[in-house]
Amino acid sequence: MRRVLITGGAGRIGGLLKTRLAGDYAVRSFDVAVQEPVPGVEAIRGVVGDLDALVEACAGVDVVIHLAGIASEALWEDLVRVNLDGTRTVLEAARLAGVPKVVLASSIHASGFQPPTTTPLPATSAPRPDTYYGWTKAAMESLGSLYSDRYDLTVFAVRIGAFQQTPWSEVDVPIWLSPDDCVRLFRALVDTPVTGFRVVWGVSANSTGWLELDAEVGYAPTDDSDTVAHLAAPSDDAAHAHLGGVFCAVPLGKPLW
Repeated sequence: MRRVLITGGAGRIGGLLKTRLAGDYAVRSFDVAVQEPVPGVEAIRGVVGDLDALVEACAGVDVVIHLAGIASEALWEDLVRVNLDGTRTVLEAARLAGVPKVVLASSIHASGFQPPTTTPLPATSAPRPDTYYGWTKAAMESLGSLYSDRYDLTVFAVRIGAFQQTPWSEVDVPIWLSPDDCVRLFRALVDTPVTGFRVVWGVSANSTGWLELDAEVGYAPTDDSDTVAHLAAPSDDAAHAHLGGVFCAVPLGKPLW
């Protein structure tokens, strides 16, 4: 049974993954927040800036899924401290503990200024961040590449789309990631024999989507946003001009909530 450490295990995606992966994997969940007990999950309280705590949490682990971070636009200093410094600490802890694989939570917003394409856009496309938040995600990808090349660590960076039960707005329809497909994707990345550094799009099998899915890692999504698109709220035309939607127009460094 593979042993998986999830940072940010009390968050939306982390909470889903630790619950759904428990039983098939030995799951350890690391978060600054107090966590509700989940059968089969070992909960650890700590911060991603604490290298010693992370090295201890990584002991005996096969894969780290790094989800802890600030998930929207925020103050520059906070984003750099949590998203960049925290990611470096996680990668360093994995290296020191001998963990062979790390899966990083990047974001669609690392490529938010990418306009729609007529052919599927590969995840190897250059980052075009839409915010300071998106920039930290692009920088996280670069850190992952560095650690992969320097230390022969397998690193996957997942550019997560609109992770929602159903798309909240029309602009989310092409980039929707259903909860079930989210589990399928991270499960595939834990299990895949593919090594090295790789960026993958974290979206469902959306008929109106234009992002290239990565079958080589074993990801086989089954949900399509077209089946629930009628539930999405209208979006203005400007929001459809870029992958990042309204994030392309928010004030830089201003917390959204």
